[in-house]
Amino acid sequence: MTKLCGNAIVGQSGGPTAAINSSLAGVYSAAKASDAIGTVLGMVNGLEGFLAERIVDLGETLRTDADVDLLRRTPAAYLGSCRLKLPKWEVDETLYQEAFALFEKYDIRYFFYIGGNDSMDTVLKLSSYAEKIGSKISFIGVPKTIDNDLLATDHTPGFGSAAKYIATTVREIAEDCRAYFLNSVTVIEIMGRNAGWLTAASALARNGEGDSPDLIYLPECPFSFDRYLADLKAVFQRKKNIVVAVSEGVCTEDGQYVCESVASGKVDAFGHKYLGGTASVLADYAAQKLSCKTRGIELNIPQRCAGHFLSKTDADEAFENGKAAVGFALDGETGVTITYQRVSNEPYKIEFKPVLVSTIANGEKTIPMEWISKGFNDVTEEFIRYAKPLIQGELPPIFEDGLPKHLVLPRECF
Repeated sequence: MTKLCGNAIVGQSGGPTAAINSSLAGVYSAAKASDAIGTVLGMVNGLEGFLAERIVDLGETLRTDADVDLLRRTPAAYLGSCRLKLPKWEVDETLYQEAFALFEKYDIRYFFYIGGNDSMDTVLKLSSYAEKIGSKISFIGVPKTIDNDLLATDHTPGFGSAAKYIATTVREIAEDCRAYFLNSVTVIEIMGRNAGWLTAASALARNGEGDSPDLIYLPECPFSFDRYLADLKAVFQRKKNIVVAVSEGVCTEDGQYVCESVASGKVDAFGHKYLGGTASVLADYAAQKLSCKTRGIELNIPQRCAGHFLSKTDADEAFENGKAAVGFALDGETGVTITYQRVSNEPYKIEFKPVLVSTIANGEKTIPMEWISKGFNDVTEEFIRYAKPLIQGELPPIFEDGLPKHLVLPRECF
């Protein structure tokens, strides 16, 4: 088929990850190499910035191969992010009319959006509106989310690096807890609203039998304070220092977040409650019931911005995923997201496959119940076999004056 000729534009949306810029580098590298694509533009602060015409020519900021390599090792979102929720175009076409007028103004024929669930909703709405008005623009979703909760894909770019950071940090915390000969409970709160993939990754910290984390609580299972207390007492029978990993979004059987007693109750643009405080609640409960030393630790955003601990597997896959997105767009695909399909575990191998974004947007993939222990307080070996290949290898930072060097978009672009 005849390839569309024109410019490409790429944006980043939602929560950043340590590998999201590797996907951006992949999109840019493949688009730049195509004879069908002229200028490769970047949306500054996602679609929200694009609508305000905050647009940058990436060829002017990524001048050399060294710049692209440094971009791959830079955490967070090089182009900036946003959390814009588009209305349904059937209800209000205003933003769509503005966006498509700008697509025409900048001769855009290829649109790439790097993001998670909510970002795929944006791709879905734009591509369906394009179909409605007869636009030939190709709209492609490039996945990213440390939450690993996108449907139709084996895993998501960003998860492997976050899992590597979490497992490393939990192992280091566990070593610190062993320093004192006294009963203690350390509760580590890990990101995850409804899906516990990140918290489950803490199990990778174990070297052998009896290693921490000793207990893992996921949002896929109802949380019981009575069962939690019984679990702590059981672990104290064999060791003095207990490390607990818990998802921020664990709920009791009546659907109440454990953290709601201390959470703000505020919601974001997509109606999601801001969570936080679960570790403090569970640490305080253990202190009251067991009269032992307790500590609550919230890992918070370092889970998604720890660029110094990139998984090479994750970064390489993210880069290739971005390149694949351009390849599929040039082949005529639109309204799709580029997914990972695992071909084999030993040796580990994946393939890239375009999947209709309508099958992914607004869905959520949780951990299979057969990968969770019957006591709802751990994961099984099946999860370990699934997750371990994703944290392999390191892509070390490029250091300057003793600190990691990052590629930063000039401030005048914002």
